[in-house]
Amino acid sequence: MPQNLVSPDWSNIPPPHDDGAAAHLIGMSLPPLSLPSTAGDTVNLMQLPRTTVIYIYPMTGPADGALPDGWDQIPGARGCTPQSCAFRDHYDDLRNAGAERVFGLSTQDTAYQTEAAARLHLPFPLLSDEKLAFADALRLPRFDAGGKTLIKRVTLIIRATRIAQVFYPIFPPDRNAADVLQWLKDNRI
Repeated sequence: MPQNLVSPDWSNIPPPHDDGAAAHLIGMSLPPLSLPSTAGDTVNLMQLPRTTVIYIYPMTGPADGALPDGWDQIPGARGCTPQSCAFRDHYDDLRNAGAERVFGLSTQDTAYQTEAAARLHLPFPLLSDEKLAFADALRLPRFDAGGKTLIKRVTLIIRATRIAQVFYPIFPPDRNAADVLQWLKDNRI
């Protein structure tokens, strides 16, 4: 895997700013949707366990490292692989802190996500919102790159199908899993 996908120099990447586009999410109920998963099933969002973490990211870079033109200069775009690897590395700690399920979610199709999940050795499934049904239902913030509409990076902690905590904006992305872990420890049920 190209080194720059795993550990970019964050000082050369513009951080995102808080545009308020996720302020409405706390307290919202999850939509009655089922999304395809890299585990080969569909996940019914209304049947999630008591505490679930969903980190939403724009797109995982391909194995060859090719990203859309100007990717590094889009605030908040860069860092999907480091973020996913951090959730992988903190997975057991997140579970021990009360996260019954952890998911990554992007607009990439399940076939693409399955390759990425295997390549990154993720111990949790990725969910595909290829048709933007989840993004539309929650009015998630977006941007366009490489001819595609992508969801801005946001992490949700869900308790009993309601959004209890939102992390947005997230920068640098490789610290997000540790921030989620700390929140779970500080807010145990």
